[in-house]
Amino acid sequence: MKLPLKDYLFVGVQFILFAVYLLNVSLFPFQLPKYISYSGLILSGLGVIIGVLALLQLNKNLSPFPSPKTNSELIQTGLYKFIRHPIYTGILLMFFGYGIYQGSSYKIGITVVLNLLFYFKSSYEESKLQAKYQGYSGYKKTTGRFLPRLRFPLK
Repeated sequence: MKLPLKDYLFVGVQFILFAVYLLNVSLFPFQLPKYISYSGLILSGLGVIIGVLALLQLNKNLSPFPSPKTNSELIQTGLYKFIRHPIYTGILLMFFGYGIYQGSSYKIGITVVLNLLFYFKSSYEESKLQAKYQGYSGYKKTTGRFLPRLRFPLK
């Protein structure tokens, strides 16, 4: 299957942001109380767990590209029962939490840019998924994009 140029652009920018995040830039560093700083590590660890679980649950459907694989199936179990893009959620939590732990506004800023990229990448991905899977519209209504959808009982 030949992928559209847009797929390569999204993945390319994503990996550039990953690389830029790894740079040790001291731009507007800040100091937080230790308990807040360590809560960033906990948040980062939670992101790792979410990301690894989501990767395992996708199994053979896994691809870095937004366009679904030709012989893929729509996963709606596990974390995907609650969140449409848990891998993105895991990455964002991991990066944001580590930025808090390091007291790095630079790393937090890169995470914000990555969040924007994931928003647009997931919108593009969802248009492809909706075209491929008949039940995607209903699935989209019951799950959150990056976080579980909050439901309040109506009386």
